[in-house]
Amino acid sequence: MKILIVEDEKKVASFIKRGLADENYDVAVSHDGVDGLKQALNGDFNLVILDVSLPKKDGIAVVNELRAAGSRVPVLMLTARDTTEDVVAGLDAGSDDYLTKPFAFAELQARVRALIRRGEQDRGAEIRFADLRLDPVSHQVWRGQTEIALTAKEYALLAYMVRNAENVLSRANIADNCWEYPFETFTNIIDVYINYLRKKVDGKFPTKLIHTVRGKGYILKEG
Repeated sequence: MKILIVEDEKKVASFIKRGLADENYDVAVSHDGVDGLKQALNGDFNLVILDVSLPKKDGIAVVNELRAAGSRVPVLMLTARDTTEDVVAGLDAGSDDYLTKPFAFAELQARVRALIRRGEQDRGAEIRFADLRLDPVSHQVWRGQTEIALTAKEYALLAYMVRNAENVLSRANIADNCWEYPFETFTNIIDVYINYLRKKVDGKFPTKLIHTVRGKGYILKEG
C-alpha cells in the first residue's frame, strides 16, 4: 500500500513516515502543496495524508484540484483547527476524514486503515436502492436519469445508507462508519450532512428516501 504525506513541518512528516513504514506501508513525502498535488496526481497512491496549512498551495486547494482532476484517492486532512466550520470546509473540499493536531499515532493508524479499507471496498459493482444508483469507482450518483453531484463525504454517507437501506442508523453508527470519530464530536456535523443529502437526493423528487426516526437516527426507505 502506497501513502503520500504532504506536510511542511519536517519533524511531523518524518514522525508519520517512520511510523507508517514500520507498518510496511510504502511512504512518499512532500513538503509543499504544489509538489504534493503533482505527486498525488502522478502517483498510484492508496491514501494521501494532507496538512491544511502548506506553502505554495494550501491543503484545501490541493484536495479541490485533486477532485476536479477526477482523482478519487482517499484524503486524510491534518489541521490545528477543529471548529465545526473548519471541519465542514475540509470535508466539503473533498477530503474523506479529518484529524486535529496534536494526535496520538494510534489514532492516525486507525484512520489510515479505515480509509484504505473503504477505498478498496469502493472498487466494486454499482450499488442501487429504489431509483438511486451509485458508481463506487467514479463516485457518480443518479436518481432515475438525473445525475446528482456530491462531495466525497456526501458520497460516503449516502453509500453507507444505501448499503444499509431500510435499517435505522443512529448518529453513533454513522460516526463510526463514515468518520471514525467519537459520536459526541460529530453530532452536529452528521445532521449538517444529512441535510445536504436531503436537499440533493430528495429535494426535487416527489418520493422522499431519507427519513428521520425521532430519537433514534435516520433511515433510507421509500415513501
